[in-house]
Amino acid sequence: MSFYGIAGLFISSYLWCTISWNVGSGYDRFDRKKGIVCIFRWGFPGRNRRILLQFLIKDIQSIRIEVKEGIYPRRVLYMEIRGRGAVPLTRTDENLSPREIEQKAAELAYFLRVPIEVF
Repeated sequence: MSFYGIAGLFISSYLWCTISWNVGSGYDRFDRKKGIVCIFRWGFPGRNRRILLQFLIKDIQSIRIEVKEGIYPRRVLYMEIRGRGAVPLTRTDENLSPREIEQKAAELAYFLRVPIEVF
């Protein structure tokens, strides 16, 4: 029993630190005048705490919606970038309805002038 208590203590301290450090939060900035997209996220404390991705708008291939239905439905919005793969734009705990995720994807695709893909 003490093993499970100690394991639970370590897991709960990890989760509380993740919440207090705001790991995964950040912002997305789309600047059409400069032609740049900046994606900023906070990571775990240390040398690489700030995660900043910058790339050109013309390198964006498409906006992708990934839908997995079932007991735990998951709808994630990705941005496909030439040479970098897919970058997720929505949070994993953000449970959006199909209409909301479609609306977000349509607005972003219209702004960036790229197609939408659904998987």
